[in-house]
Amino acid sequence: MEQRISLITLGVDDLTRSRSFFEQGLGWSVSGEYDEVAFYQLPGIALALFGRADLAADAGVKVDGRFSGISIAINERNEADVDATMARAQVAGATVVKAPHKTYWGGYSGYFADLDGHVWEVAYNPSWTINADGSVTI
Repeated sequence: MEQRISLITLGVDDLTRSRSFFEQGLGWSVSGEYDEVAFYQLPGIALALFGRADLAADAGVKVDGRFSGISIAINERNEADVDATMARAQVAGATVVKAPHKTYWGGYSGYFADLDGHVWEVAYNPSWTINADGSVTI
């Protein structure tokens, strides 16, 4: 298994306000955008801004004071690798909060909570490239 983090998603209260901060305040350029999410290509990794409630719903968790509004993603090269990573995490003590499944965006994704409750997504996105060094290009 490759050691890699592909994407960090920040759950935000106001997507328009947060985009303005990253784009005008930090000078970053959006790499991909949809109504509810914006992606920024960083060196070897991507950052996403996603509505906090939408992120919680996507992960299958509640906004209850424990959910930090952040998820960390491991993008895999195919669906079988998603399943293998999820199974390996579960054997090590993670709690599967959303089993891997086909997604509305054309990929395959599941979520687990690690031993301290941090939410991780394991995904295969056929539109993204995982380079030979494990870095992701969106």
